[in-house]
Amino acid sequence: QVRLIESGGGLVQTGESLRLACAASGTTLSSYAVGWFRQAPGKEREFAAAISWTDTTDYEDFVKGRFTVSRDNAENSVYLQMNSLKPEDTAIYYCAAVGPGFNTEQLTNNRIYDYWGQGTQVTVSS
Repeated sequence: QVRLIESGGGLVQTGESLRLACAASGTTLSSYAVGWFRQAPGKEREFAAAISWTDTTDYEDFVKGRFTVSRDNAENSVYLQMNSLKPEDTAIYYCAAVGPGFNTEQLTNNRIYDYWGQGTQVTVSS
């Protein structure tokens, strides 16, 4: 069965960086679109970034210029490089995957995804 596992979260100070990984088993992740979502305390889950199955990318405004999503097909993984972290980035970060067929702009909708990881905590101290 398809499984996604996030890793790389942790506690960092303002301005530091983290790299999150989303590793898949049970499928070849390169054929899927992968989105990154986050949920902060007391807030709804929100879109952060995504990479389509054709490797186009999309970023929400609050992460644009700071976060980069990429693939490493040899590792069957998608990464989220997070630079210049701010306290407001504190959240549980989830990766999600869906097969091909969606336009890049549709990847912001968390309802389209078929598979979700369990999340990894990112905490940024002030």
